Amino acid sequence: MKKKVTLKIPHELYVALHGMIDGTGFSSVNEFVVFAMRMIAKGGKLKEDSKFTQEDIDRVKKRLEELGYI
Repeated sequence: MKKKVTLKIPHELYVALHGMIDGTGFSSVNEFVVFAMRMIAKGGKLKEDSKFTQEDIDRVKKRLEELGYI
């Protein structure tokens, strides 16, 4: 059996993800998150020299505000 670890996410995010998977083939939030992380990891390592533009930062801040995190 493969070793596993526990990741903690905010409850609000869990609830949002639970709503997103309703009616899909995912049987749990955990299954969905593992799938999503595998898709992200498939892209390889992040470039150390990659820089976020001010537009990228503003977009992320706006989205975090919309989600109620800031």
